[in-house]
Amino acid sequence: MSRTSLEGQVAVVTGAARGVGELLARKLSARGARVALVGLEPEELRAVAGSLHEDAAYWHADVTDHAAMAQVAGEVKARFGKVDVVVANAGVATGGPFADSDPDAWRRVVEVNLIGSAVTGRAFLPVLTESRGYLLQIASLAAIAPAPMMSAYCASKSGVEAYAHCLRAEVGHKGVRVGVGYLSWTDTDMVRGADENDVMRELRQRLPWPANRTYPLGPTVDRLVTGIERRSAHVYGQSWLRGAQALRGSLPGLLALGAQREMRRFEPRLTGIRAGLVGAGGAADEKARASTVR
Repeated sequence: MSRTSLEGQVAVVTGAARGVGELLARKLSARGARVALVGLEPEELRAVAGSLHEDAAYWHADVTDHAAMAQVAGEVKARFGKVDVVVANAGVATGGPFADSDPDAWRRVVEVNLIGSAVTGRAFLPVLTESRGYLLQIASLAAIAPAPMMSAYCASKSGVEAYAHCLRAEVGHKGVRVGVGYLSWTDTDMVRGADENDVMRELRQRLPWPANRTYPLGPTVDRLVTGIERRSAHVYGQSWLRGAQALRGSLPGLLALGAQREMRRFEPRLTGIRAGLVGAGGAADEKARASTVR
């Protein structure tokens, strides 16, 4: 597939303070893109924006806030004159048995990952239509093979995958391209945060190869950049996910069979799993929401 040069293009990345979003912003900037960072951690966003090679700016906003994201889209257009690429990457996670899950944390995962992605798409679609641009929606292996102890995350990523497919069909005739990015376990604060619980870590390690590995961030993000350059409909952070896609009809049943045995084995240890959002990004989300309540 042909690639489009990113030189001079304007790229918006949500969840850009850390992890996938931060490194993606850096790599897009290194290819000549002007990058707009969006997230909940202003100090971290300021530091990332200040270290980029080209003109960059940041916006402190909650992706679930319709008014705030519409304002961000307008200000990005005013600052840069256009928007060519939007990467809806912001996400949070929680883990543990559904029956014992914190309802507020469960809801927040769906709000950020699914509703926040839709809010981002709604806010930026007008400017992407003007530029005949590209929206990359970050999904997950969780959309292909939903696993136990991850009900909120799997539900949100399955939902966001379906939303992106629907949007692609709706806006393709306007020249806007929509892609879905699939990532397996990648070395980020979110995954490291989940691994702080012994049961979550051991369950993941007992998944079938290659789903039981943690993959380095750099090569994963390189694949996302290539997908953006190609305006790809499907982007795979790890090459083997393409094969998993072909098998997705049978994967939930196979996982459920193995999970019954594993859940029986781990059940005595399930009571100690943290109920809130995991990782530094989850902590930042909880802090930001707490500050707005006061």
